Amino acid sequence: MDFTLAPDVDDFRLRVRDFVAEYVLPLESDPDTWNEGENIRDEVLKPLRTKARDAGLWCPQMPRERGGQGFGAVGMAACYEEMSRCLFGPAVFNCAPPDDGNMMVLEKVARDDQKARWLQPIVDGEVRSALAMTEPHPGAGSDPAGMMQTTATRKGDKWIIDGHKWFSTGAGVAQTIMVIARTSDDPRRGLTAFIFDRDDPGWELTRRVGIMGPEEHGGHCELRFDGLEIPDENRLMEVGEGLKFAQIRLGIARLTHCMRWLGLAKRALEVATEYVSEREAFGTKLSDRESVQWLLGEAAMDIQVGRLLTMHAAWKLEQGDFARKEVSMAKVAVADTLHKAVDTAIQLCGAKGYSKDTPLEWIYRYARQARLVDGASEVHKMVLSKNLFALGPEFWSWG
Repeated sequence: MDFTLAPDVDDFRLRVRDFVAEYVLPLESDPDTWNEGENIRDEVLKPLRTKARDAGLWCPQMPRERGGQGFGAVGMAACYEEMSRCLFGPAVFNCAPPDDGNMMVLEKVARDDQKARWLQPIVDGEVRSALAMTEPHPGAGSDPAGMMQTTATRKGDKWIIDGHKWFSTGAGVAQTIMVIARTSDDPRRGLTAFIFDRDDPGWELTRRVGIMGPEEHGGHCELRFDGLEIPDENRLMEVGEGLKFAQIRLGIARLTHCMRWLGLAKRALEVATEYVSEREAFGTKLSDRESVQWLLGEAAMDIQVGRLLTMHAAWKLEQGDFARKEVSMAKVAVADTLHKAVDTAIQLCGAKGYSKDTPLEWIYRYARQARLVDGASEVHKMVLSKNLFALGPEFWSWG
């Protein structure tokens, strides 16, 4: 592949970099910026979003006719990385999870009338969204097809949803919510996806699950469904295609996670290199010590490996490939790299890195989820092993 970015993509990337540096990055040090979930307050975020939209920096992942920039996965990879130099960056440009992945799956699979009703308000930044799929034990986790407990029972032209979900990211503030439920016992076609409005009766948000790290907007929520009625017209895709819906939703979402994590990893090294370039010990700057150089050099190399894996997966997606093994490789590698980069940065910055005087402790706590969300690393390694047995030497094909 040619790693030269298209001129419009590179121009967009550089304008995102400048926007983040001028308007977003300074907010990290302002205590009034933060909400209770350790993210940017809506009162601070909204004017920034307006400014980004007015600057033509809105929704690079969405088609131009919908108000976005029409970028493919390669352009997204370059630009999402720049946005994530700041903790709040992706939300400013409407590229933060879960809205990011929800918009992309609706753009791919929804009917035109569904896009007008459900997708466009998310693109316009008028509402937030959530996906309810994961369930408490013994329900669905990494194996939704085999373990989904939430049911959707057809009653005339409506579906009745009953069940229990949790870790539904963003549900605390979402107006638009997608839910996947069991509609039959078919092992491959037993699930179906639906979409509903927050104000619909028959469900409740029972709690916002406390987590170790900073939250996405709307938190990670536990939901109970007790007779929620959803019209058949609000079914997404065909009956029995819920697993396919989930695979479409999660495939690109895993890769956009990698794009954002690489930006955070680079930011961690940026903080560390600035510190070791100034800090002296025993008459020598830390940056002049070989042990420090080794740590930084190895972390920088790992970030570049992650970038190449991510960009290769993005390129394959643009060629029409599902890129399942490429996305899995990127997901595993970049999750590890993010943790390694910020752990290295904290070690080099010492007590300052462990304190809240830098963003490193925030990134460190955020990084721990990377090996879990959208499929644990062990599950992705199983996917890679299955591909290896199936493909043999062609696992490493250039095609």
